[in-house]
Amino acid sequence: MEENKRTCLFDKHQALGALISPFGGFDMPIQYEGIVEEHNAVRNACGVFDVSHMGEVTIVGPDADKYVNHIFTNDAAGATAGKCLYGMMLNENGGVVDDLIVYKRGDNDYLLVINASNIDKDLNWIFGHAEGYNVKINNLSDVMGELAIQGPEAENVMKDVLGVDCSDLTFYEFKETIYDGEPAIISRTGYTGEDGFEMYASHDVIRSVWDSLIGSGKVAPCGLGCRDTLRFEVGLPLYGDELTDEISPIEAGLGIFVKLEKPEFIGKEATVKIKEEGAKRKIVGLELTDRAIPRHGYAVLNENDEKVGEVTTGYHAISVDKSIAMALIDAKYAALDTPLKVQIRKKTFPAVVVKKKFYKKSYKK
Repeated sequence: MEENKRTCLFDKHQALGALISPFGGFDMPIQYEGIVEEHNAVRNACGVFDVSHMGEVTIVGPDADKYVNHIFTNDAAGATAGKCLYGMMLNENGGVVDDLIVYKRGDNDYLLVINASNIDKDLNWIFGHAEGYNVKINNLSDVMGELAIQGPEAENVMKDVLGVDCSDLTFYEFKETIYDGEPAIISRTGYTGEDGFEMYASHDVIRSVWDSLIGSGKVAPCGLGCRDTLRFEVGLPLYGDELTDEISPIEAGLGIFVKLEKPEFIGKEATVKIKEEGAKRKIVGLELTDRAIPRHGYAVLNENDEKVGEVTTGYHAISVDKSIAMALIDAKYAALDTPLKVQIRKKTFPAVVVKKKFYKKSYKK
């Protein structure tokens, strides 16, 4: 059996006594002090996540604008340098190969940030569809590290602890800089619903930055446990839960990131058809009237106890103190305030359809 990979910060997590568990083919920290404490640190002050397990791929060359637009749902070619774009790579049926962020560094010059669990799959997809395009594709996943510095104090931390002024960046913008004598990319992005930054650099730089942040006493180390609770509360999808090869962006409520006015991209025809005919399933928010906790895969029932879908993510949400879930259900039950039930083991619990954004985001626009 193949051993899990480890990020460049693995020994740092061990030294802090982190609970380590497999995720996306890596041994990753799930929590340090505790999920609730780390969740609240990000909501109220600042936390740092090791996200070096994520994949990074560069695409450059005379046809890079055309090629990235061919495999990506958002309009990368139409963006200006210094912009980040969220979107998806789709298969021919309109299902999601992966969701990702594309960094436009310049004309025909891109960095793609992909999910850790999909690195090999995505690389096969990206290389496999490049025939006929004059591009150079380079996988940097094993040499580049990444940190996410998140929370309302993140901008002050970047300046006071790291000496990097990020006040010039607005949401989904990035800049390239030199840190510790080496190149780094810093973007105003994240996966928590709070203001914050993501930093990409060599393993040595990432280790140095981690030490500075933790040593300052101003930043809490945070694991993937609260990364999931934070993203869930603001309705952000997780690949494998709200997005899969069988779930379309339209079903997931992410059609805004699919630019159907582009001349072409893989999966466009299928997506147009789904949109024209209407999605038969939809990802919705659910609020339970009981404190029972819904989990991934639990059945969602209508009032006649007929199964109409499944929970994709569920928690007793920390910031709103409610039992809530996202679920993929039959579209005819997706209207707000529709009464449903969630089956938890051998019992059913009343639920109602609500907006997926259970907690208000706090981004700097």
